[in-house]
Amino acid sequence: MEMLTAIRNSALGLSIFAVITSGAIALTQVSTKAQIESNEREARAKALYQIVPKESIDNNLLEDSVEINEPALTASNQPVKAFRARRNGQIVTVIIPVTAPDGYTGNINMIVGINADESVAGVRVLAHKETPGLGDKVELKKSSWLLGFDGQRYEGDDDPSWAVKKDGGRFDQFTGATITPRAVVNATARAIHYFREHKTELLETRSDITSEPAGAE
Repeated sequence: MEMLTAIRNSALGLSIFAVITSGAIALTQVSTKAQIESNEREARAKALYQIVPKESIDNNLLEDSVEINEPALTASNQPVKAFRARRNGQIVTVIIPVTAPDGYTGNINMIVGINADESVAGVRVLAHKETPGLGDKVELKKSSWLLGFDGQRYEGDDDPSWAVKKDGGRFDQFTGATITPRAVVNATARAIHYFREHKTELLETRSDITSEPAGAE
């Protein structure tokens, strides 16, 4: 009987421990997820406002968006948000998320800002796994290379200059690393192409911001 009681007590103790541990893990996951989402939102906002300075527009970029679903652009079947910058009520720049699937070590997640006149407002890399000291020069804190896109225009498939210099184009590559910048250049071209194909809806001045009905207090 003493042995049975001991086994029962041990089993009960293990069960209580398992419940407590599971609860702690679940709580940690929830709090961690919230923190990750907050960090991602903060990083996204920082990158957006690097492309379009906050003081140059009159809307909140994070609250003015339109959903797009283009797997060839984002390497995902899930819809993503393109953000729109307005000045005097008119959309002047659209910032489109794009994924370069052909980075040296995997996907390169980026945002590409495109002005209403189809010139590039800016490009920023949000996440990558490129080689430190080589491919990581796509980070603005490591190199000013991304700034070379500012103001550039892509004339389309017949524009051979939209390529890295090794391929006969206008964009520098990195010493000892060509795959990474080539992937970013090509992904930026895809974003511009998407903008041109969907320009009407992307520049639709109606905002997707939810507003209260007229007469609401």
